[in-house]
Amino acid sequence: MKITVISFDNWGFNQKIVDHISEEGHEVHHIDFSKFKYKYPNVLFKAYNFILKSFFKQNLKTKFYGKQILNELDQNPNKQDLILTIKGDFIAPEFASKIKKYTKKSTAFFNDNIKRCPKIIGVLDCFDTVYSFEKEDCEKYNLRHKTNFIYNFQEKKETEITKSVFNISSYGRSLELITKIATELRKINIPYKIIIFDKKRKLKNNTLVTSVQETIPLEEVNNQIKKVGCLLDLQRKNQSGLSFRVFESLGWHKKLITTNASIRNYDFYNENNILIIDPKNPIIISDFFEKPFVEIPQEIIEKYKLSGWFNEFI
Repeated sequence: MKITVISFDNWGFNQKIVDHISEEGHEVHHIDFSKFKYKYPNVLFKAYNFILKSFFKQNLKTKFYGKQILNELDQNPNKQDLILTIKGDFIAPEFASKIKKYTKKSTAFFNDNIKRCPKIIGVLDCFDTVYSFEKEDCEKYNLRHKTNFIYNFQEKKETEITKSVFNISSYGRSLELITKIATELRKINIPYKIIIFDKKRKLKNNTLVTSVQETIPLEEVNNQIKKVGCLLDLQRKNQSGLSFRVFESLGWHKKLITTNASIRNYDFYNENNILIIDPKNPIIISDFFEKPFVEIPQEIIEKYKLSGWFNEFI
């Protein structure tokens, strides 16, 4: 099959999809529009874009992304069997709707929710099929439910230090919550490393977390994950879809501490492996770290690995 993946891949997760498609023997092209850098010609354009966003729900950047994506598609003389678009709400609707003419099947996947990213509504009709990781959005807008995926699976669990916790987040998460969790972990003598992407260095004097100004490559994140026995997952406000931290914990056979209570409804949930904490009062019980890790049945894992995850699209 001839397949194109269009995505805003600033963290590198979607390249894993592209690599898998290639390994399966398909002809694949990745249009990563996070690499398209828009610059305002002058300060007037910046002011103009502010007016467009505030009063007309338009954005020069999403139009720019759309033009660049269509230009890339024009370079390929072959009609695609499938175009999978991820983060399609970052593309102006008048351009997103034109993707269909380049492919036999145009599919979108959203791993954000509509409450947080309302622009998603404007592009839903631009695709033949739309998937979302947010169950509430699927029910309300008649979308197909699909979680994120396991992108890096380790066949056999390594001998490791089980009493240690790792998290990496962007600055937008609740610093108050992170501080409470870090304090809880210190109380019960659990080593941890919490890395916050903090471009403006607002956390440079915070001793509870490690702040970085540049995004960390995904492989380096995986190296950090290998060293610990537990991952920390912080749910975004108004979101119940499962983050990649959840699937990293599955792929690397790690325990998980999460503020996302909806995880209890998934087939891989096991209270030995997953501790759900209240974001308003995040109590971390030391006994959780003493319980043995329970391996998840392989048939469940296979559903979330890229091989099983991607098959639904083709």
